[in-house]
Amino acid sequence: MFVTGLLLGAGSSPHLGTPWQLLAYRGDTLLGCTVQAARECGFDQLIVTLGSASGQVRDRVDLGGVRVVDSPHFDTGSASIVPALDAVDRRADGIVVLLGDQPGVTSATVWSLVAEAATPIGVCRYGDGESQPCWFGRELFGELRGLRADAELWNLVGSGVHPVTRVDAIGNIPPRISTWATYERVISGAPGPAVEPPPGTHSSALPTNPHRRRRRTST
Repeated sequence: MFVTGLLLGAGSSPHLGTPWQLLAYRGDTLLGCTVQAARECGFDQLIVTLGSASGQVRDRVDLGGVRVVDSPHFDTGSASIVPALDAVDRRADGIVVLLGDQPGVTSATVWSLVAEAATPIGVCRYGDGESQPCWFGRELFGELRGLRADAELWNLVGSGVHPVTRVDAIGNIPPRISTWATYERVISGAPGPAVEPPPGTHSSALPTNPHRRRRRTST
C-alpha cells in the first residue's frame, strides 16, 4: 500500500501575535517537531501545507524531503486540503491527515489507523472523542475537493454516506496548541482540565471503559 501523509500547517494565529508554526517547542519549532514526527511515520510521501506565514516558516523549519504546498487563500476560508490533493502521488491508495499544531500524535497511532481502517474513511477514537489522524481512501478524493474549509472533513465523516472505521487510540485527544494557555500547559507538562475540543476535532459520547470498547468499529 502506498500512503501519503498530509500535514496541515496553513493556519494563522493572529491571537498569538506570532505564527504558531514557529513557537519554540522541544528545542525546535512547533511545526518543525510535527514535521519530524510525520517523517518518522515512514510515509511513502509527505506533504505539508503552508499559509500566509509560508516565507517565515520556510526560513526556519527544516522541510527537507517534504512536498510543500502553499495555500495563500487559507485565511479567507479556503481549504488547504484541496490544493494539496493535486500534489498527491498517483500511486497513493489514500491519505492520512494530521494537524501541524497537534504534536502529541504518535507513529503508532498513525499505523494502527492505516492497518485497521477497513473502509474509505478511518478516524482515531480517543478516550474523550474522535480526532486526527484521519484516513481517506483515494475514492474519497473527489469529495475532499469540494471542501470549503479543512474542518469540513468532519462533515464528510459524519454524513453517513460512507462507512467509517473508528480505531481506538491510547489516551485522550492530544491537545492542539491553539492558545497561549494550551501552549504553556503543554510545554510545562502540566495536566490540563477537560475543555471543549478545538475546531478540527470531533467530540462524541463514547464509552470510556476499555473493557467495554471494541478495537475497531465500522459504521
